[in-house]
Amino acid sequence: MKIGVIGVGSLGQHHARVYSQIPKACPERNLGIELFGVCDVDKKRAEKIAKNFNAKPFSDYKELIGKINAVSIVVPTPLHYTVAKDFLNAGIHCLVEKPITDNVSQAEELLKIANEKNIILQIGHIERFNTAVIEAQKYIKQPKFIEAQRLGPYDPRVAHIGVVMDLMIHDIDIILTLVNSKIVQMDAIGAKVLSQKEDIANVRLKFENGCVANISASRVSLDKFRKIRIFQDDSYISLDYAGQSLKIYKKKSDVVTSMSDIEIIKPKLKPEEPLKRELEHFINCIRTGKPPIVTGEHGRDALEIAIAILKKLSNN
Repeated sequence: MKIGVIGVGSLGQHHARVYSQIPKACPERNLGIELFGVCDVDKKRAEKIAKNFNAKPFSDYKELIGKINAVSIVVPTPLHYTVAKDFLNAGIHCLVEKPITDNVSQAEELLKIANEKNIILQIGHIERFNTAVIEAQKYIKQPKFIEAQRLGPYDPRVAHIGVVMDLMIHDIDIILTLVNSKIVQMDAIGAKVLSQKEDIANVRLKFENGCVANISASRVSLDKFRKIRIFQDDSYISLDYAGQSLKIYKKKSDVVTSMSDIEIIKPKLKPEEPLKRELEHFINCIRTGKPPIVTGEHGRDALEIAIAILKKLSNN
């Protein structure tokens, strides 16, 4: 299986790195892949990354059509639709970084092509492959309240999109997956602190099943902080995305009179690079024909909510 990476900037270069490492790291699994080529509008950058990972450099992504079986698309969001559409129409399996596209109609068209061609369209909501997220789902039954915070320093390289599409969309996808219910009410507020897009935002979502989620995202923080807490009857789960760690607090009896009546579970997790899990999953889906755990539909749903949040912000 020959694979390409389109866009080898700060994130795309890691797609190239992981693809090049998979055959060496998992020889016993015989995934049989080859990083064939990397593409970037910056020709020198493409050549540098290609040399680092023993691949061929390209400056025009269309030159890879007909030469590869699968591709990671890691270009700026406004280009996702055009690039993905060309590869999907050529019958090439696609992993598209989040958000799937700029708007829902574009996302729907990509879904239609992938379904008609019967090829894999996976979206890069990478937190689904976080070890702590995978483990936490074993303990989550029916969330009543969810609080997510995702803070980080400002990065001028993503100034073309705001914090909702850049950071918050990760938590939107996770929460939609955990709650699995229709959103019936939304409140949002944000501010343009350092750029022409929202740099900080807070959203409150109310679901049809009664669950409420509060999501905060900021790119004006000096430190990175990425955590989510899930509260449900009899227990609460605290998850640290960055540390890939998890704590579950459960009451031992009907009446809690002291901390001794609370059981604290700390699963022993083996942290693993989420990107490695994500790309291996993409390859396995192509091999088996099974749908990915993050489908194009999931990408469209997260995008739809993110756009609704942006509309709320513009009205405030």
